[in-house]
Amino acid sequence: MSMQVTSAGPHHGAVVRQAGVPLERARAVGILLHGRGARAENILELTHALQSDGMAWLAPQAAGNTWYPNRFIAPIASNEPWLSSALAAIDDLVEQVQSAGVDRSKILLGGFSQGACLALEYVVRHPARFGAVAGLSGGLIGPPGTTWASTGSLAGTPVFLGCSDVDFHIPKERVIESAGVMTALGATVEAILYPDMDHIVNEDELAHVQALVTGIL
Repeated sequence: MSMQVTSAGPHHGAVVRQAGVPLERARAVGILLHGRGARAENILELTHALQSDGMAWLAPQAAGNTWYPNRFIAPIASNEPWLSSALAAIDDLVEQVQSAGVDRSKILLGGFSQGACLALEYVVRHPARFGAVAGLSGGLIGPPGTTWASTGSLAGTPVFLGCSDVDFHIPKERVIESAGVMTALGATVEAILYPDMDHIVNEDELAHVQALVTGIL
């Protein structure tokens, strides 16, 4: 079954690439968001390293291969309307998954880099019990001094944050700050800063994602 994003804005009509079992047969669903300049197929490659029988994987393709034009720590207005459209696209997919009969508590939201930032921002703006959240080299969106929602509850949602401690794109302080915000919202957060790592996904991070997947299934 082909899928696309139906919400409005620059990402309207985005194709959704799929892997794993068909959505209609899924016991759980992973929504994965690619990084800047990448493609949906790239983020789905991560699933090759995971044991996820019974899971459907969905990866939407950003317009122009980019979810929003500027850095995630730029003023939010400078990333509009792309940012709001990207967040609406995630919401659209979550609704499509739920309409297919998969509960929100069986949905993993994850991403790398720009996609990780989006996944984290989405769950903080829409706090609820998700299956799991995986932010690989990402943090909550907004310039220094931003305050995020403090109402609602993530109700014990398992969250993994992994990032280099010297990532040029992602200040380690924002990773720590994001972990604190999500903990305050009731998530169960594990955050790891890897010494001197490049802007990549490493094997330890994949092992943590595997643990999240196993927990959902």
